Amino acid sequence: MSPTFSSLQFRNYRLWFAGALVANIGTWMQRVAQDWLVLTELSDESGVAVGITTALQFAPVLVLSPWAGLLADRVDRRKLLMATQIAQGILAAGLGLLVLSGNAQLWMVYLFALTLGCVTAIDGPVRQTFVAELVPAAKLSNAVGLNSASFNAARLIGPGVAGLLIAAVGTGWVFLINAATFAATIVALAAMRTADLRPMPTVVRAKGQLREGIAYVRGRSDILVIMVVVGTVSTFGLNFQLTSAMMARTEFGRGAGEYGILGSVLAIGSLTGALLAARRERPRVRLVIGSAFGFGIATGVMALMPTYPSFVVATIPVGLASLTMMTAANSTIQMTTDPAVRGRVMALYMMVFLGATPVGSPIIGWIGQTFGPRWAIGIGSITALLVAAGAALWVRAKWDVRVRYSVRSRPHLQVVNVRVLPDDAAARLGAQEAADNRSAA
Repeated sequence: MSPTFSSLQFRNYRLWFAGALVANIGTWMQRVAQDWLVLTELSDESGVAVGITTALQFAPVLVLSPWAGLLADRVDRRKLLMATQIAQGILAAGLGLLVLSGNAQLWMVYLFALTLGCVTAIDGPVRQTFVAELVPAAKLSNAVGLNSASFNAARLIGPGVAGLLIAAVGTGWVFLINAATFAATIVALAAMRTADLRPMPTVVRAKGQLREGIAYVRGRSDILVIMVVVGTVSTFGLNFQLTSAMMARTEFGRGAGEYGILGSVLAIGSLTGALLAARRERPRVRLVIGSAFGFGIATGVMALMPTYPSFVVATIPVGLASLTMMTAANSTIQMTTDPAVRGRVMALYMMVFLGATPVGSPIIGWIGQTFGPRWAIGIGSITALLVAAGAALWVRAKWDVRVRYSVRSRPHLQVVNVRVLPDDAAARLGAQEAADNRSAA
């Protein structure tokens, strides 16, 4: 089997991959339908209203993630995932019936978004850590990469299908279809062979376990660098639902179908990045920094595209850079974290990654509404370049590395360590990677 798809040789992971793919398609359909509903039916094309909806959906991550991570370290992860999938299906069905009945109001969508955010906050850490029970440790990086590929393959399909369905039957039916897709994940979880699972250590209830997770992260400068870079880019740059809706509707005067196409084409680059990530056996912090820099360049170019077709094409490298950054960050943290605290550490990472959205979405929505959608994208470009440059300079000063860059034929930024790092492992690069980098230099 190809190294890219090697995790699929394990039956439990195959079931998970297939079920998650179907559910992710439905999730992307709902995201597009929800934004379109708010933007065109429940408000006067208000970017702020869309931003508030997105913020409410991700705000619970800021509050609930630490406890969700602790829950992921304590309980049966498979059973917890089944519960969260059922809850998300019920919420999607409820919103769909409300819209079809003609009684939907903006405040109701806000409430559904907030409730869904609470369930998602619990689902996130356990979803991230459960994959380690499905494959051997040596295949974890590959499995994480394939998870991202599944998510972005769904992103390739979901928005386009949603756009067509919205135009054909309306947003309410899209929500109901999404509710049905969660059955795929539930069936996959129920069909797994529990004897083939590789249970991670669980912790018993005790005092100070949240503080233990925080202290672990504080002692790992590599994780802190990743969180700063990803958190900043997520806050100001990863608002594609919002900025794509505003560009399609306000800047180019297009409809739901063209909006859905933007999400699907963006996913071409994301899917490519995910498949490339699945081939990497050892993701590294330098890849996170370099891909954030690439994201800044790509989004800057995208913001300047003068026509709808050129804007569509420009989304491909944006998707590639953003997915490379996210997958490298996720894999690096999972593969270098003590399994006993992995749920709590991933919860803190999800808190930074997803929790940045409630902060950034209203700001980006206001910028887009006040100064235009292009500036909403441009701010993300500027902040990504600044945080990538800042992180590279910090790493150079603290970890004794060299930072190389090029702005000619192929713009890139490269971080290369020149000695074996101390035990805080500042990126857990290790002696082997240090030797590889010295020889490459």
